[in-house]
Amino acid sequence: MTEANTLLQQAESQCHTRGVRFTPIRRRVLELIAENGGGLKAYDLLDQLSTEHAAARPPTVYRALEFLIEQGLVHRIESQNAYVACACPEHAHGFQLLICRQCGYVEELHLDEISDQLAALAQRQGFNVERQTIELQGLCQACRSVSNA
Repeated sequence: MTEANTLLQQAESQCHTRGVRFTPIRRRVLELIAENGGGLKAYDLLDQLSTEHAAARPPTVYRALEFLIEQGLVHRIESQNAYVACACPEHAHGFQLLICRQCGYVEELHLDEISDQLAALAQRQGFNVERQTIELQGLCQACRSVSNA
């Protein structure tokens, strides 16, 4: 079973447990994102979807993305305005993303202590954190190996 298939099965189960609809369009958007190793932009998703669903329009894609984000199945890469599948949707805490600036590979980390420390610091300052995005950009191991060769 591929990683994308595993994520789709987890998503289906999670949506069923929460009593929310995992429609064919939402499923396909998640599948397209999961099959891509890096971030995928909404209009790239639309291009791929429109070949399969003639009625696919920007609102269709954005509504599916909004749903997938709300359910914790997809993360938005703020710096690229792109989307990546969540590696472990059952994880309810914050996350950090390692983004390769050369090949676009994205890896998700779950260093809860960092998220908790930032939230606590913000709270001491009287600030209520509603969303937290931590993106670390650089070169992945494969791209570093190629550039060192």
